[in-house]
Amino acid sequence: MKPYKIILSGGGTGGHIYPAIAIANELKLRFPDAEFLFVGASDRMEMDMVPQAGYNIKGLWISGIQRKLTLKNLLFPFKLISSLWKANNIVRSFKPDVAIGTGGFASGPLLQIANAKGIPTLIQEQNSFPGITNKFLAKKAKKICVAYDNLERFFPQEKIIKTGNPVRQGLLDIDTKRDEAIKHFDLKPSKTTLLVIGGSLGARRINQLIEKKLDFLDTQNVQVIWQCGKLYYKQYKIYGHTKNVQVHEFLNNMDLAYAAADVVISRAGASSVSELCIVGKPVIFIPSPNVAEDHQTKNAMAVVDKDAALIIKEEDLQADFENKFSQLIATPQRRNELGQNIKKLALVNATKDIVNEVEKLLNK
Repeated sequence: MKPYKIILSGGGTGGHIYPAIAIANELKLRFPDAEFLFVGASDRMEMDMVPQAGYNIKGLWISGIQRKLTLKNLLFPFKLISSLWKANNIVRSFKPDVAIGTGGFASGPLLQIANAKGIPTLIQEQNSFPGITNKFLAKKAKKICVAYDNLERFFPQEKIIKTGNPVRQGLLDIDTKRDEAIKHFDLKPSKTTLLVIGGSLGARRINQLIEKKLDFLDTQNVQVIWQCGKLYYKQYKIYGHTKNVQVHEFLNNMDLAYAAADVVISRAGASSVSELCIVGKPVIFIPSPNVAEDHQTKNAMAVVDKDAALIIKEEDLQADFENKFSQLIATPQRRNELGQNIKKLALVNATKDIVNEVEKLLNK
């Protein structure tokens, strides 16, 4: 039997790329002879991240539609036609047995072409509120793997399988890595460690908050591991010379960062939420208001409603942050309760469960 050929598309942000890579890695374990090809947006971070993970990638000239009238919007029809044409050529020459989409601009044209050619497609929807692309692709997809309940409002119920979101495998045993993490980050064991993460590019409003609150955090006996993101590192790296504060552009050892943390401040992108459930640490979510359908707030509320995290909206940071944060730091029992509650929501076998569904499509 000839080796399987598997095509994957997911990109634009780490939240779409990491799941695609995790799925590919699990498929590679099961089918070592399989051939893999990724398809991404030619000017986005997947063009670097996917080759670093050891996979080939081809880029499409594609981007999303902006909410206001811009030159990018006027170019969109041309980009779409160009991407469909190139996706068609890629699919025709690669001849995949299955196509997997984890979201992002490029997955639209690729899966649309795969559907049109009768190649079985699987969508992995990370959010509690799907974007336009996946709603459109769902009509022809064979399987839709989701991480939240109640998505039959958007997708055909008979196609939905609740699997959770794929996460980095190194996060599954962080409880054993605490000592290694403290040493790695050169932390003081007597202090409470705050981990601040705003996504791979960074979160402007979270960075502004931390900059403003560094003196306050010092009064709370807190040391900070601050991942400010690629877009903001030049601006904030100066604070890395402050006592009890480290500023990182990007954290390659996320398992150690989570293992070191006593409290986490994070955006509420779907992948981050899934990781934080597995990690089981007390979290304050500060959702980005600048995403489609406000889905980060919906992701966060799915956890907050189960008394498993705290949330502060951006507009409430000025009024609420110091009060909520100092209360959390002052009550270890509450931190422990939040950590235990969020861990109950973890779907630790997500990657394997998604790949089981892919395997069923391959066997057909």
